[in-house]
Amino acid sequence: MNKVILLGNLTRDPELRYSQGENALAIARFSLAVNRKYSKNNQEPQADFFNCTAFGKQAEFVEKYFRQGGRMLLVGHAQNDNYTNNKGEKVYSVQIIAEEIEFAEKKSSTASSVKIPDPSAADDFMSIPDDVDEGFPFN
Repeated sequence: MNKVILLGNLTRDPELRYSQGENALAIARFSLAVNRKYSKNNQEPQADFFNCTAFGKQAEFVEKYFRQGGRMLLVGHAQNDNYTNNKGEKVYSVQIIAEEIEFAEKKSSTASSVKIPDPSAADDFMSIPDDVDEGFPFN
């Protein structure tokens, strides 16, 4: 079984490109920084960096809604991305291919951006007097 689950922050804005040909396919490349659970001797937390790729509608979704620093939950699989460079040296790397992507912002960061309505502000709803409860059929 080859399954990867990552929860991390984007290290840069996603790069979106389209494949060539009649049926062009969207391809988004991005990198996730995932904090390690434990640090050594109370040092600063360490992170691992994963190169990720999303395809199709998911790639367009990533490019449209995610920016550097954004928190993402990614489910996918690992794939070898080995190649030979200009010097004839074999380069070994792993690419994470996204299968599912979700927003994973912390409550504290999203709560500050949500506007809570002022209860004292006037609205379009009529005030119901307290003594009218007996007239409602669902009491």
